[in-house]
Amino acid sequence: MGHIAILGVFVADTTYRADRAPKLGETILGNSFALGPGGKGSNQAVAAARAGGDVHFVSKLGKDVFADMAFSIWADAGVTPAVAQPDGASTGAAYIFVEEASGDNAIIICPGAAATIAPADVEAEAALIGSANVFITQLEQPIDAAFRALEIAKAGGATTILNPAPAADLPDAIFPLCDYVTPNESETEALTGLPVTDVASAEAAARVLIDKGVGTALITLGENGALLCTAEGSVHVPALSAGPVVETTGAGDAFNGGFAVALSEGMTPLDAVRFGAATAAISVTRPGTAPSMPTRDEIDALLKAQRPT
Repeated sequence: MGHIAILGVFVADTTYRADRAPKLGETILGNSFALGPGGKGSNQAVAAARAGGDVHFVSKLGKDVFADMAFSIWADAGVTPAVAQPDGASTGAAYIFVEEASGDNAIIICPGAAATIAPADVEAEAALIGSANVFITQLEQPIDAAFRALEIAKAGGATTILNPAPAADLPDAIFPLCDYVTPNESETEALTGLPVTDVASAEAAARVLIDKGVGTALITLGENGALLCTAEGSVHVPALSAGPVVETTGAGDAFNGGFAVALSEGMTPLDAVRFGAATAAISVTRPGTAPSMPTRDEIDALLKAQRPT
């Protein structure tokens, strides 16, 4: 098992739970508030480490209490940081609204110091990224940095994963660098121009990504599971259930982190998707993002319990 390198962002999550979102100009009373660690890249790193991966996380932080939170959660999960802390910069933060009844969420993210991650910062960690067995990045840091990191990882022989979140316009040249692209329904539509409403429409959109040069399109479909699509064919993997849904924030990060660990251990892509689905299924039964990520024992137990007899 080789190491997993992840380029991404840490932010402090400020989570507000309420019956509904306020309208512009309106103030409402919420039901609860929580402060915790977040950011897609950091969440994926925590998910992967708790799932048993040897994980290194590349990012930038400020020198403040939010940075202290980041180092604490990484130490607890077993993530090895490769993090710069420039003077005068602040650590990122995110506003998360959670609708009480459904657990659905809406998010505003301000990356702080991580917004300045540049290709030069990635090149400074080229040895780490280039020697990875699996590499993941997202789009919360600048795209040119993600692009350069994918180039380095691909040249080094890593299995490369792009989680294109949040949705953004991407250069065509980025797609051939990606062994896997892992968008959700809305991100898939942003990348392909095709709405995703069911498995059939997900496959049509996945074919567009394959035509762009992606090795495998892995579209996450929430409660409908995930679609794994290559040039040779596609497989729909149903979602797993680990109990009542409490909060969906971080579910995609749980999936990506678990999926990366499974690939790093040599599992087949299909088994890796199931492993990622189990990781996500457990995470949504708990509040928060990074704190909701399950341990390897929990993931293995869920997979064993739902394995056909």
